[in-house]
Amino acid sequence: MLSPARNDEVLGGLAGIRAWQEEFCRDLHRHPELSHQEHRTAGLIAERLRGAGLEVHEGVGGTGVVGILRNGDGAGVLLRADIDALPVREATGLPYASEVSGKDAAGNEVPVMHACGHDVHVTCLLGAAQLLAEHTDQWHGTLVTLFQPAEEVGDGARTMVGDGLAGLLPRLDVALAQHVFPIPAGIVGTHSGPFLAAADSMRITVHGRGGHGSMPQATIDPVVLAAMIVIRLQTVVSREVAPTETAVLTVGSVDAGTKSNVIADHAVLQLNIRTYSESTRTAILDAIKRIVTAECQASGSPREPEFELFDRFPVTDNDAETTHRVVDAFTAYFGKRRVDVPMGSASEDFSDIPDALGVPYTYWGFGGIDPDTYAEALRAGRIAQDIPVNHSPAFAPVLQPTLDTGTEALIVGALAWLT
Repeated sequence: MLSPARNDEVLGGLAGIRAWQEEFCRDLHRHPELSHQEHRTAGLIAERLRGAGLEVHEGVGGTGVVGILRNGDGAGVLLRADIDALPVREATGLPYASEVSGKDAAGNEVPVMHACGHDVHVTCLLGAAQLLAEHTDQWHGTLVTLFQPAEEVGDGARTMVGDGLAGLLPRLDVALAQHVFPIPAGIVGTHSGPFLAAADSMRITVHGRGGHGSMPQATIDPVVLAAMIVIRLQTVVSREVAPTETAVLTVGSVDAGTKSNVIADHAVLQLNIRTYSESTRTAILDAIKRIVTAECQASGSPREPEFELFDRFPVTDNDAETTHRVVDAFTAYFGKRRVDVPMGSASEDFSDIPDALGVPYTYWGFGGIDPDTYAEALRAGRIAQDIPVNHSPAFAPVLQPTLDTGTEALIVGALAWLT
C-alpha cells in the first residue's frame, strides 16, 4: 500500500482544481438530465477526460463514458460515478438551482433536478482523474474511470455491460464507488458486507367483473379483492421472513374504478420490495405471487392475475477484504473522519458492473450536509425534520468540504491498489 506521504503528493494539487470543480458542479446542477438522456453531461465529461490525457470511450450503453489511464504494470482499478438526474422540481433556493424540464420515458413533461447528488459524484471523479493523471510518478497500474447513466431507473449498469463494456476494459483487480449522504460534510463512512438493499418494483393487475354499484351480487369487486391482498401482504415480512433478516414490503399504489356507483372490472397494485439476500428476495417474490393468486381464486376472479417486475436493483454487498483495505487507507488519511455506517435501505445498481466483470468491490458514503447545520439539528432533535435527504426537492450538498472529501476518498481508495 502507498504511504500517506504519497497520498499527500497526489492530493497536494487539490487546491489547484477546487475552483473549476466548484464551477463545474454548479453547471451540472443547473443543467440536469434524466436517465438515458445525459448527452450534454456525457459530452462535458469526455471533454474533461481528454483534457487530462485519458483514453476516452463515449456512448457506452447509450450515454456512458469510460476513461482509461495506463501507467505501467500494476493493478487495475475502476472508479465509478453515476450521472443522471431525477424528475423532481427543485426547492433548494440555490442561485444555481435547476429550472430544467424534460420528457420522461412515458413522454410526460416533468421537472428535472440533481436531487441525489450525482452532479457531486461526477465532479469528484473528474477531479480524481485529473490529479492522478498529473502525478503518474507517484503510482503505477491502470486507472479506469466509468461514468454510468441511468442509475435512477436501475438499468444503466446493465446497459453498459450489455453494450460490450468488458471488451473495452483492461484487466481489473477492484471496483470502487461512492455516494454523497445526508451526513456531515467531511465524513467518510464505510461498511463491510450487505450495505444497500436489493429492490424490486412489481405491478400487479387483478381482474373482477364490473357492474352497477346497486347490484354488487352481479359483480366481482376488484376493490375488495385488492383490499384483501393489501392486508394479507402485511404478513409476508412479519410471518415468512426470519426475524434476523431485514426486509421491507410496501404497497405504494392501488388504482381501481372511476366513479362512486360503478364497480370496476380490474385493479392495479404497485409494490416495492427491499431485501439484502437473494434467498429472502426470492422467498418474498414467491409469497406475493402465491397470496395474490389465492386471493383471486377466493374472490372468483374470472382471469389469472398479471405480474410485472420493473426498476430492479441488485444488493450492494461489499467484499470484506476489499473494504478492509479501503478502511485502512481511509483511517490513515482521514483519521476520525472515517466512520462506520449501518446498512441502508436505499438501492443502487453499481454492483451489476463488478459482478459482470468478476472483480470484488466496495462502495462507501461521504457527507454533504453543512456540519454546523447538522450539529444544530442534532442538538435540537430535528434531524428528520431539518436535514433534507436524497431525492428531496430540498437536497443540495454544500460544495465544500463535500467536493474535497469525495475527491480525496476516490484517490486514497485507488492508491490503496495502484502501488
